[in-house]
Amino acid sequence: MKIITTAKKLKSYLKKKKSKSVGFVPTMGALHNGHLSLVEMSMMQNDITVVSIFVNPTQFNDKDDLKKYPRNLDQDASLLESVNTTVLFAPSTEEVYPNGMDYKIEVDLKGLDTRLEGEFRPGHFDGVVQVVHRLLEMVKPTNLYMGQKDFQQFSIIGRMIKSLKMKTNLIVHPIIRDKDGLALSSRNKRLTEAKRKWAPLIYLNLLRIKASMETHSVQECIDIATANLSLPLGFKPEYIQVVDGKTLKPITDWKDAKYIVVLAAVWAGNIRLIDNMILKMKKS
Repeated sequence: MKIITTAKKLKSYLKKKKSKSVGFVPTMGALHNGHLSLVEMSMMQNDITVVSIFVNPTQFNDKDDLKKYPRNLDQDASLLESVNTTVLFAPSTEEVYPNGMDYKIEVDLKGLDTRLEGEFRPGHFDGVVQVVHRLLEMVKPTNLYMGQKDFQQFSIIGRMIKSLKMKTNLIVHPIIRDKDGLALSSRNKRLTEAKRKWAPLIYLNLLRIKASMETHSVQECIDIATANLSLPLGFKPEYIQVVDGKTLKPITDWKDAKYIVVLAAVWAGNIRLIDNMILKMKKS
């Protein structure tokens, strides 16, 4: 595996390889099997796979969260090498944002960034769009791989790519879960033993919502899940919303859309967990 830290060296390396296709998996490190599933999919579909590790400061609206975000480049590099990743791109903040230049992207996201996560994490998606656009400029991949767990994020990046007519295909991989159903996340490492034990209830309640679509209204499902996840162990739902999968606008009736997704953000003490599930997806 080749480890590269600058855009100039990455460009030179990829040019020498003369590959027909380059797959790109952007990450912030603290890698787990969810990340590796994206890497493996990219490796199956491309000649070269580039995985970036960069903890992007512009997408953290909570500086304390940025400070606590797990970082272990050596361990991450070993994991990537174990699956024969082609390139690990690990740029510095100065490399991604040289001279403190403003790389903010002006793009009409059709309101996708103002709902759900956008409501509770102001400015977060400005940073996400900024860094993904910047990384795409440096890597220039044929295919970009993202996970379904960050549903709103990949929806926004897909909109950005389409709006800016970028020559990159976005490919989304289904959520990878632990044996008990908890969606894999770098933040899971920070859960206490007790909170880790109860965290799979998030997934179970999403399953219950899907199973109750024919017997309960949208609001009833949300209310039941909210009550179930309001635990005395420090669990507190920030939001549970059922939305149109294309617009991310809330729906009030199961007949309101052909593509329906439930998304949840739940605080487990001071750790914020997110998850989602596609409830209905019919071809137009």
